[in-house]
Amino acid sequence: MKKKILVIHTGGTISMMEDPTGSVIPGSENPLIAQTSQLESMAELHVVEPFHLPSPHVTPKEMMELKLIIENEYSSNGVEGVVITHGTDTLEETAYFLDLTVKAPIPIVVTGAMRSSNEIGADGLYNLMSSIRVASCEEAIDKGVLVVLNDEIHTAKNVTKTHTSNVSTFQSPQYGPIGIVTKRGVVFHHSPTYKECYDINGISNKVSLIKAYAGLDSSLFHAIKELDYDGVVVEALGQGNLPPASVEGIKALIEKNIPVVLVSRCFNGIAQDIYGYEGGGKDLRDHGVIFSNGLNGQKARLKLLIALSHTKEIDEIRKIFAH
Repeated sequence: MKKKILVIHTGGTISMMEDPTGSVIPGSENPLIAQTSQLESMAELHVVEPFHLPSPHVTPKEMMELKLIIENEYSSNGVEGVVITHGTDTLEETAYFLDLTVKAPIPIVVTGAMRSSNEIGADGLYNLMSSIRVASCEEAIDKGVLVVLNDEIHTAKNVTKTHTSNVSTFQSPQYGPIGIVTKRGVVFHHSPTYKECYDINGISNKVSLIKAYAGLDSSLFHAIKELDYDGVVVEALGQGNLPPASVEGIKALIEKNIPVVLVSRCFNGIAQDIYGYEGGGKDLRDHGVIFSNGLNGQKARLKLLIALSHTKEIDEIRKIFAH
């Protein structure tokens, strides 16, 4: 019996076309809509297109809209799986947002393409087919939101875009994919060990993301404080260290009860409180900085946005980032 799969098209390269000048642009219609109808032998497909945006135009507002669509379709129409087509630039962020917030206990797969629909070697339709197969798979249940491209299955938490144009751009540094899609079937060889979900009704807070560099001072942190941001994520150096000139600004934010979350700008390893010198990880933790357990900067920012929608208590936010 075919599974009832909700397919949500949101735009991105997977739905665009290359014009005669070589520019990749959205057309008046999404060519993927017609292509999706070719796949109805795979599952009972219900297709919606709530918006048609390049992924740099996607914000937490659109992510929240997707969450509500999925939960409504699950409760009202009994969909058994979801596939979302999405531009690749912010795909990992939308996937992780949904991983942290969607309450429907069904497989949710996010996919995209690195080549537009009319380019030679276009990968969009193939990735969509693979994603429908994964979303229809019993083994995909309870594995959180998954990202499927190029025959690989990744978790939303670990996957990231690693190359500007290569079709194998999506990788999970340090962890690797948790499964593969073959001609014979869908094969999982790992499972996530922890699932978290937060009950939120909207996203209204402002969280900034700063990347540390040699000579970073406190001026940006003071500006963030004056602009009434609700939180800040810092991609720190190495294992979680910052230049000493930035510490004053960090302390000023914390004194104003603005949470400061630290991740590493390295794409392998996690930030830790190892070094005790001024600006070192231990010094920063002593000042009240929150350490994140292995997230990259863009995902830590989303998690802090969600955490702030869930609670304003710094100690509770610290517990949320311990996982």
